[in-house]
Amino acid sequence: MKRSTQNMLYHLLPVVFWLLAIGGSVLPFVWLPAEYAYGFIPAVLVLIVAMLHTTSEVQCFQSALLLGIASYWLPTVVFLTLPVWVYLVFRSLFDFRSFCATLIGYATVAAWAVAAIYLNWLPYVWTDFWSKENAYGWIPTGAFLIAYIASTIARQNLRAR
Repeated sequence: MKRSTQNMLYHLLPVVFWLLAIGGSVLPFVWLPAEYAYGFIPAVLVLIVAMLHTTSEVQCFQSALLLGIASYWLPTVVFLTLPVWVYLVFRSLFDFRSFCATLIGYATVAAWAVAAIYLNWLPYVWTDFWSKENAYGWIPTGAFLIAYIASTIARQNLRAR
């Protein structure tokens, strides 16, 4: 592959992936209810989690904190903790302190959620954990994650050596 083609693909492929993800996320607005727009909030928080690259304890705490906040709009997003742990195990960074940091992150969100629910600032939304309406939030979340992973892989493979 020529150097100019490689340089063009290095910059163009991530743009294409992100435009496809945004288009695929916005297109369901045609037939889904207006509440679908709340699916973009957990998508952005999950994208921030995917971009975290710090020490394992801090990464686990921040991931749990952001995923816990995102679970207000998309309760099943808490299952994304497992890929974070697998990533850290793969990099030999996961230990008991990382596990405890994850629990502390979720406990922090839970404590604030209990206080906000008790003070009637927030409704209790975690009762319909597996509802169909909550599943619509996975459309932008999945699209953003796939775009991030695909653009990262493309840039890694096309990096100038």
